[in-house]
Amino acid sequence: MCCLGRADMVSEPLLHKMKILVVDDDRMSVTLLEQLLQRRGYSHVMGITDSRKALDICATFDPDLILLDLIMPEMDGFALLEALREDGSESFLPIVVLTADITEEARARALEAGATDFLVKPVSQAEALLRIRNLLEVRRLNVVLENQRAALEEAVRERTAELRCTIAELQTANQRSQSASAFSGT
Repeated sequence: MCCLGRADMVSEPLLHKMKILVVDDDRMSVTLLEQLLQRRGYSHVMGITDSRKALDICATFDPDLILLDLIMPEMDGFALLEALREDGSESFLPIVVLTADITEEARARALEAGATDFLVKPVSQAEALLRIRNLLEVRRLNVVLENQRAALEEAVRERTAELRCTIAELQTANQRSQSASAFSGT
């Protein structure tokens, strides 16, 4: 395998802790991808060969990235892509299609159905690892931004509640002052 440059030299502990789900009906492909990713330091990799179980596994495993074959029995990759994107619970979940289907139609259909990236088998290990790393970094940054947005919204809600309390207190004090002034005749 060729050198990956920066990825070989820099420790990426945050990315290596992220969860990757491999969905392919070929057990050998799943095993090879699991081993490749684990050798590169990814510690949370799960592979499945039954695409019908993918949605349930996504709900429990909560992957940060999915590697998905298109040509599978029962539920093909296109149907799974559409189902994952229909769910809408994730604001950004990268899905990389890995397929032997080299047609332009398959590429366009997969990307239209919600694939983030598209790689043709046999995949260059170096290219696959770089794309996975890049998409995991984008995912990580997206999660950071989402958390910051949620924290800012909460801070705005808290501050708004404090301001409403202060305004109510000022209005009450103002009413008391006006009542006292009216009572004293001033």
